[in-house]
Amino acid sequence: MLVTVIITLIVVGLLLWLVNNKLPMDGTIKTIINIVVIIAVIVWLLRVFGVAAF
Repeated sequence: MLVTVIITLIVVGLLLWLVNNKLPMDGTIKTIINIVVIIAVIVWLLRVFGVAAF
């Protein structure tokens, strides 16, 4: 389970890096994407570790 979490975090980090550095988008859109992805990852981590029940 821990290996899956680590691999998922690496993949999400890589995708965020690609969006931030390789895609020509407005900075506001990139910021919104980053915030949404980070919140989704935090919620997912809380659910994986059983801290949150939503």
